[in-house]
Amino acid sequence: MSKSPTPEDFRLVDRKVSAHLLVDKNADAAIQLAMRNLQADIERVSGSRPVLLNKVNDVSTHTVIAGEIGKSALIDRLISEQRIDVSEIADKWESYLIQVVDEPLTGVDKALVIAGSDRRAVAYGIYEISEQIGVSPWYWWADVPVRKAERIYIDADTRVLDWPRVKYRGIFLNDEAPALTNWVKEKYGDYNHQFYEKVFELMMRLKANYLWPAMWNNAFNDDDPLNMVRAHEYGIVMGTSHHEPMMRADKEWNRYRENFGSGRGKGAWDYAVNADGLYDFWKEGAERNKPYDSIYTLGMRGQADTPMSEEQNIGLLKTIVKDQREILGEVFDDRPLTEVPQLWALYKEVQGYYESGMRVPEDVTLLWADDNWGNIRRLPTPEERQRSGGAGVYYHFDYVGGPRSYRWINVTPIAKVWEQMNLAYAYGADRIWLVNVGDLKPQEFPTEFFLRMAWNPETWPKERLAEFGELWAAREFGAEHAEEIAALIQGYSRHNGRRKPELLEPGTYSQHHYQEASRLDSELAEMVARAEDIYRKIPPRHRDAFFQLVLYPVKASAVVSQLYTATARNHLYASQGRADTNAFANKVEDLFALDASLSKQFHHINGGKWNHMMSQPHIGYTHWNNPPANTMPALARYQPHGEADMGVAVEGSGQFWPASGNLVLPEFSPYGEASHTIELFNRGTKPFDFSATTSAPWIHLSKTEGTVMQHTLPLSVSIDWENAPVGRHQESIDIRGTGWGSARVRVNSFKPDADTAQNSKGFVEAGGYVAIEAANFSRKRDADGAAWEEIPLHGRTHSSISVFPASDRVFENPQQAPFVEYDLTLFTAGEIRIQGLFAPSLNFRPGRGMRYAIALDDAEPQVVDILADLSPNAWETAVKDGVRKSESIHRVTKPGQHRLRIYAMDPGVTLQKILVDTGGLEPSYLGPPESRLVGTP
Repeated sequence: MSKSPTPEDFRLVDRKVSAHLLVDKNADAAIQLAMRNLQADIERVSGSRPVLLNKVNDVSTHTVIAGEIGKSALIDRLISEQRIDVSEIADKWESYLIQVVDEPLTGVDKALVIAGSDRRAVAYGIYEISEQIGVSPWYWWADVPVRKAERIYIDADTRVLDWPRVKYRGIFLNDEAPALTNWVKEKYGDYNHQFYEKVFELMMRLKANYLWPAMWNNAFNDDDPLNMVRAHEYGIVMGTSHHEPMMRADKEWNRYRENFGSGRGKGAWDYAVNADGLYDFWKEGAERNKPYDSIYTLGMRGQADTPMSEEQNIGLLKTIVKDQREILGEVFDDRPLTEVPQLWALYKEVQGYYESGMRVPEDVTLLWADDNWGNIRRLPTPEERQRSGGAGVYYHFDYVGGPRSYRWINVTPIAKVWEQMNLAYAYGADRIWLVNVGDLKPQEFPTEFFLRMAWNPETWPKERLAEFGELWAAREFGAEHAEEIAALIQGYSRHNGRRKPELLEPGTYSQHHYQEASRLDSELAEMVARAEDIYRKIPPRHRDAFFQLVLYPVKASAVVSQLYTATARNHLYASQGRADTNAFANKVEDLFALDASLSKQFHHINGGKWNHMMSQPHIGYTHWNNPPANTMPALARYQPHGEADMGVAVEGSGQFWPASGNLVLPEFSPYGEASHTIELFNRGTKPFDFSATTSAPWIHLSKTEGTVMQHTLPLSVSIDWENAPVGRHQESIDIRGTGWGSARVRVNSFKPDADTAQNSKGFVEAGGYVAIEAANFSRKRDADGAAWEEIPLHGRTHSSISVFPASDRVFENPQQAPFVEYDLTLFTAGEIRIQGLFAPSLNFRPGRGMRYAIALDDAEPQVVDILADLSPNAWETAVKDGVRKSESIHRVTKPGQHRLRIYAMDPGVTLQKILVDTGGLEPSYLGPPESRLVGTP
C-alpha cells in the first residue's frame, strides 16, 4: 500500500470514488466469491462500494482485473501482449501474481491485475488485497474492526509473486461439543451451509484450502446437501477425518447402517463380516463427492475413533485399501487413479501397521500424526521422501484423551509449533499440514500461525517468531500497543504450555521452594494488569476483539492458575492451623466465581454473538475426561480459637513451630537470592506481639518486633555480605511471642574468600545447585555445517537450543559433533548430578533415539538417550510436564572453575534448561531461576 500516494500509483479508492472490479462472467465461483468479498471489504474500509463488472467496455480508468491463467481471455491477452509475465507461476499450484499495469486496455489508465495459476490462486490474490487494505481475516470470527481509510492507493511498482510450499493446508473442527455445537445450534440450527460459509471464507482469507468438518454428532455431506456444494464454490478441498474412510462420516454409518449388508454381519462396522455392505457404503461416498475437490481417507479404524481390532490384521487392512482403491478407480474413470488425491492417516495404532510392514501405493499420501500433544511421532525417511504421494502431518491444538483432555483455551505457543513443523518441512512432509483446532474460536492466534507457516515456512524462520506476534497484533489493534500485546499473547500461551490448565492441581507449582508459586502468581497478575491497562486505552471499537483475543485468555488463564495456587495455600495453612486459612478458601471461591463471570462476559460481548463459546468445563479434572461442569477444588475451613497463639514457618519447608523445632532457611550465598522469608502467623484470634533477635549482627531482619493480627506477617531475612565472615557458618534467629519458649530458625551462610570470588567465572553455584537457561552458553563449536542455535520463546521459562539446519545428519562420535559450552564455578567437590530439561520430542526417525553427549571438563563424554524410557508412564509425564528430563552423574575433583559441554548427536534434540545439582537442588516444577552469571563480558 502507498503511504504517500503519487499520480503514478493505482487508485483503489479516493474520497468515495472507487476503482471498478472486473472479473469474467464465466469465472470460477471461488473467484466470483472473492471479488464480491473484496467489493464488500472496500466498502467496509472506505464507505464507498465499488462497481463489480463482467464486461470490459464498462470499466473505469482505474480497474482491478482478476482472472485465471488459461481460462480468462483478458488475463491471457495481457500475457500475450507481455504486459504481465507469469512464467514463474503459470504451472505452479495455487500461485498468483499481483501487479500494477499501465494502460492495459483502452480507456483504462491503470489496472491492478491479479492473475492466478488456478482458481484458488486468483482468490488468494484477491483476499491478499483485502487484508492489505485493512480487513483482518478475523473481522467476523473475532470482531476485529476494519482499518478505516478514505484514500487507498497501491504503489505503482507493485509486483507480488506468491505460492504455497505445502500443498494442502487445513484445519479440523473437532471435539466440538458443548461449546461450538451449542453456539452453532443457537445461531444456525445445525452445521449447515450458512455456518460453513463463515468457516470457508475465513480459511480462504488465511490461504487455507483443506477442511475436516465437525463430526462428533454430525455428518457434513448428509446434514445439508449444500455443504459440499458451497465448499467447492469457495475453493475448499474437503476431507473426512483420520477414521472416516472414503468421504463418509462416522455418523452416516449410524444413520444408514441397516441399508448396507446382509446376513449375520448386517450393519456391522467390520470388513471381515460385512465387506459388501461397507464396499457399497464407501462407493456411495465416492460417487457423491466426485464433482467436488476432495482428499479420500483410506484404511479403516473402529467406530468412534477406536482401534479396528485388538490385534493387528495387516491382511484385512490390505484388502480394505485394495477395495477402496478399486472403488475410486471405478468412480473416477475419467482420470488416472494417481490423480485422485488419497491419504492414509497413520494415527495412533495405525502407525504400528506401517512399522510392521503394511504399505499402500506410493501415490497415496502418508499422513503422519503427532502424539496428540504436539510432538510428531514419525517423519519420512530419505527413501520415503521419494514417494509420489508425499507425506504430511496431522497436528493438535486440542485433544480428547489421556493423560488429560485439553479443550478449553489456547495452550500451544507458536514456538512449539515452529519447532515441530520446521522438522516436518525439513524432512519432506510438505503435502498436507492439518491441525485439530477444536472449537476454532479460542485458537485464533496459533491457527493463523500454523496456516501462515504452511503457506511458506521460509517466511517465518525462528528469528521472526516474536515479529509474527507483533505484526499480528498491529494488524488487529494498530501499531501503538502491538509489541506489548504480542508479549501478552506469547506470555499466556507460554504459561499454558508449561502445564495445560486442565492438568493443574494444587501442588503443581511449589509452595516451598524458590518461591515458585508466588513468583508465577505475580507474573500472571502483572500480565493481567498490563492487559487491562491496554483494554482501557484502546478505542472502544477494538475492545470486543481485544477481549476475545487477548484479555480473556490472559485473565482466564491467570484465574485458573491462581485458583489452584490459592487452593494449595489454603491446604497448607489449614495443616498449620493458621487463622487466615479461611481467607484463602474465600479467595478460591472468588476466583471460581470470577472464572464463571469471565465466561459470561465472553458470551455477552457483541450482543451475545459468541454465546456458549467458552462453556467447555476446565476446572476440577479427576481423570482423563473433563467433569460435566466446572468443579471447585475441595477446600479446608479452620475455626481458630479465641486466644493469641504464635506459629512460625520458613521458606523452603512445610514444617512449622511449635509442631517442629527444626526450622532452617535455604542457604544464603552472595551469588544466590538476596533474601529469604520467615512467616509469623496467628493460630487464634487475639493479636500478639513478637520480638526477633539474631545470633550475628550481619544477619538483617526486615522487622525485629511488631504485632501479628490474623493475617500472616512475613519477615525478610538478608545478609550484610560486606561484614559477614568468610566460609560456611551456622547462626540462628530467635523469635519470641506466645507459648512456651521461642521459635529458633537456623541460618546457614556461605561466603567464598576473596581469591575464590575474584576467580569465579560463569554460572556460580549457590544453595547447592546451578541453574542455566540453555541459550546462555559461554561459547560453541559448529561442525560439518551444523550448529546449536536458539529458538526464541520456546520452552517453559526462557528459550531453547537445537541443531540447525534440521537434517538427517547423525554424529556418532561426540568429539566430532557441534557442542555448546558453559563456564561454571562450583564450590562443591565430589559426585554431582546434571539434569537436562528437553522438549518432549519423539523419535521421529525409525530405529533411533534422541541422543546427546555431555562432559564436565576433560572427562570422556557420556552419551545420554532422552528416550531411553519409552514406557507409557514416561510419555505421560513428559507431555504433562512439557519437558522430558534426563540425568547424568559426574565427578568434580576440586572446587573452582569448570567447563560443561553438551554435544549434539541425533537431530531434533531441543534443550531448554540445565540443572547442576551439587547436593542442594530442591524439588519444584520449573526448577530454580537461572543462577548468577559473573566474569563474562
